[in-house]
Amino acid sequence: MNEIALLFAAFFGATAIILGAFGAHLLKKKLSIEQLKSFETGVKYQIYHAIVLLVLGFQLKEDAAINKYIFLAFIIGTVLFSFSIYGLVLSSARNKKMRFLGPITPFGGLFLVIGWGLLLYTFM
Repeated sequence: MNEIALLFAAFFGATAIILGAFGAHLLKKKLSIEQLKSFETGVKYQIYHAIVLLVLGFQLKEDAAINKYIFLAFIIGTVLFSFSIYGLVLSSARNKKMRFLGPITPFGGLFLVIGWGLLLYTFM
């Protein structure tokens, strides 16, 4: 499972840099300030959790069952949170807002909180 966490860490890190540059350079002229801030929030959370997965992938022991759930919570949370924000912002910029993504973002946040909670539990 550590290898999967490291693969997602690298994927999330690379795509966060690409999407951050995309937002800063290409979308700056097409998005409102509010939309751009939302997009940047998705990028920030994605890069933060890429770093967390990278560190944990090297530090957590593979034999502890809870570590699998920590990794999964961070991976699922990042995908649901950040990528739903990207979809909402990009679709609203085209005046075709995909409203079904709105409720997905909080579920992503919930998975991220669960990941942090499980990590806290392992430290206690």
